[in-house]
Amino acid sequence: MILRRTRERVETDSRVGPSVVRIDRRTKDLTKRLQPGDIAVIRHSDIDRVSAEALVDCRPAAVVNAHRSVSGAYPNLGPGIIVSAGIPLIDDAGEELFAPGHVEEGEELALEGGDLLRGDTVIASGTVQTRTSIDEAMASAESGMTEVLADFVANTVEYIQKDSDLLDDGLVVPQVRTHFEGRHALIVVRGYHYKEDLAMLRPYIREHRPVLIGVDGGADAIMEAGHRPDMIVGDMDSVSDAALTSGAELVVHAYRDGRAPGVERVTDLGMDCVKFPASGTSEDIAMLLADDKGAQLIVAVGTHDTLIEFLDKGRKGMASTFLTRLRVGSKLLDAKGVSLLYRQRIGTGQLMLLALAGVIALGAAMSATAAGQTAFGLIAAQFDGFFQWLGNLFGDPAAEATALPEAMALPEAPTPSLPLTPED
Repeated sequence: MILRRTRERVETDSRVGPSVVRIDRRTKDLTKRLQPGDIAVIRHSDIDRVSAEALVDCRPAAVVNAHRSVSGAYPNLGPGIIVSAGIPLIDDAGEELFAPGHVEEGEELALEGGDLLRGDTVIASGTVQTRTSIDEAMASAESGMTEVLADFVANTVEYIQKDSDLLDDGLVVPQVRTHFEGRHALIVVRGYHYKEDLAMLRPYIREHRPVLIGVDGGADAIMEAGHRPDMIVGDMDSVSDAALTSGAELVVHAYRDGRAPGVERVTDLGMDCVKFPASGTSEDIAMLLADDKGAQLIVAVGTHDTLIEFLDKGRKGMASTFLTRLRVGSKLLDAKGVSLLYRQRIGTGQLMLLALAGVIALGAAMSATAAGQTAFGLIAAQFDGFFQWLGNLFGDPAAEATALPEAMALPEAPTPSLPLTPED
C-alpha cells in the first residue's frame, strides 16, 4: 500500500539499503536490539536527547519516525543530535507503519529520499529532516516557551495542592536489607551526561564505596561502568534481565493504591522484590528511600531538574521532584554535568612544560646512580665529538686545507740507531 505521497518533502538522491529493519513503538526498547547498519522504525513524538543519543550509539543506517520528531511543543534536542551524527532522519512517515503486517521486524527494506521501499514499491513516505529544517522548527518552538513555562508552573502548583503524598507523615518507606546508615548513596539515572559523569566519579566510588542505586536503566549504566548495583529502584520496564539478576536488591515503584505492574516481571525471573507505593517518579522514591534509611550523603547522576528535561520525559510539572528535594534537604548533591566542569583543554605550552619536567626528573634520577653517571659520560663524549665535527664543518676553509694534509700525512719514520761497538 502506498501512503500519503502528496506530503511535502525535502528531496534527496541518497539511497540507504536494503537493510534489516528493527521496529518498536518504544525507542528505549528498540535500542536494546538495534545493530549498526539497521534501519530503525520508531513511533516517537518530540524525540528527546537521551533517546537520540541511544540511537546514535547504535549507529543505524537511518531512522524512520512514524510521528513528528519536532512537533513544536518545545525545543527538543533529539532530532538535531541524530542529523548531526550523519544519520538520515525520515519524519512523520505515518501511523500505518505499525499496522499489523505492514512492516515486519527483520525484513530488508530500502530508503530513497523520503520513501521507504520494499523492492520497488513505496510502502511509506515522510519528510527528510535536515539541519536547516530542524533549526527552523526549533526556532518556532522557542518562540512559544513563555506559554509552555506558564502551563508547567500551573501544573506543578496544582499537583502540590491536590495530589502529592511526598510530604505527608503517612508516606511509608518499606524496609530493605541494604545498609545505608552512615554511608553515601550514589543514585544513577539515564539522563543527560550520565555516562561521562559516572566515569568521572570512578575515584569517588573507589574511595567511599557508596551504595550504588540504579533507577531502572541506570542499573545497566552502573554495570557498563564496571560496577555492580546494590539496589535497583523503578517500575522495571527499561532495565535488563542481567541487571535484575545481578544480585541487587529490587524495589518496585508502585502506584499509591498498591498496584505494581513491575512485580510480574521480577517474579517471572524468580527474583524477590519490595514494593514502594508513592506518587512521583522512580528517581524521587530512590532519594526518599536513601534519606529515610540514614544515608549520610546522596549523590545523584543523570537526574532531571530543568524544564527541557521534564518536557523530554513527557512531564507537565515538576512537583514531585521539587517536594523530594525539599524533603531530602542539604544531603543531596547533584553531580550531573560534573564531567563538563572538569573537562580540561591542554595547550601546547602546557604539554612542552610537562615534557621538560619529565626530562629533568629523569635526569635527576639517573645522576643519582653509578650506571646513570656512566651513561651521562658516554652521552657527553658523543656530544663532544658532534660539536667538534660541527666546528670543522663551519670553520676557516684555509685552516682546514692546511690541517687536512697534515692530518693525512704519514708520521716521520724514526732514524735507526747503529749498535755500539766495543771501541765506542
